Amino acid sequence: MVDATVTLVERGHIRTDLNHIVEGAALGHKENPNPETRMLEGPVYNVVIDHPEATILWDTGSHPEAGQGHWPAELYAAFEHYDADEHRLSDDLADVGYSIDDVDCVLQTHLHLDHAGGLYEFEGTDVPVVVHEEELKYAYLSAKSDAGSDAYVAADFDRDLNWRVLSRDRTTLYEDLEVVRLPGHTPGVLGTKLDLDGHGTVVFTGDQAYVRENYHEEEPLGAGLLWSGRDWRESLSLVKELERRHDATVICGHDAGDAETIRNELP
Repeated sequence: MVDATVTLVERGHIRTDLNHIVEGAALGHKENPNPETRMLEGPVYNVVIDHPEATILWDTGSHPEAGQGHWPAELYAAFEHYDADEHRLSDDLADVGYSIDDVDCVLQTHLHLDHAGGLYEFEGTDVPVVVHEEELKYAYLSAKSDAGSDAYVAADFDRDLNWRVLSRDRTTLYEDLEVVRLPGHTPGVLGTKLDLDGHGTVVFTGDQAYVRENYHEEEPLGAGLLWSGRDWRESLSLVKELERRHDATVICGHDAGDAETIRNELP
């Protein structure tokens, strides 16, 4: 177990149709052919892991101009990060006692637009940006062609960055901090397993599980947010195995209750 601290960095909120997040959340049927739309509002957050070997920033959130044209209009309408302009990364880090200059390593769980929008802060620096090879390939394919997914914005990551590209499915970055590839939502989602002194093991799923329903009820993400349903199921099983083997606390990617767990229960 490592003597590290984990600090929640609040980055605002996304509002979207629950069907995007939980498959079939509000389906029409014979008795109710026109079900009421249910909107979900979930937090966008980053994490600072203050480790004896490095200060690690877990994800970089949305670009502050997401609603002013940085995101494509149709995508912003579907996934409204309505307060992104109030949450510049440097300001949100300052609110919890850190600065951009304090960051020794950026760990990008994946490169979707609500996770990679602050990478511009590290352009031209020697700060390593950790990403999985499969994610980087897919992000460029998606942003630079008609293939792939619409949820990547090239301007977020097509920059002069000091990429540290991982190719293995499991990599120990620092003492008691391991990243685990969890394909499904995208090809290269990186979960994080951290063995914390004074608490025990914590597993950050990233967007493998967006909210608790995805994890506890095993309800998959909506089809538009799934690169591969089969891989998603296999990754879910892997996280549950880690939870069982290590009696781990599992933290989902955009769950409000889990954000509070980070704030109130982790060292």
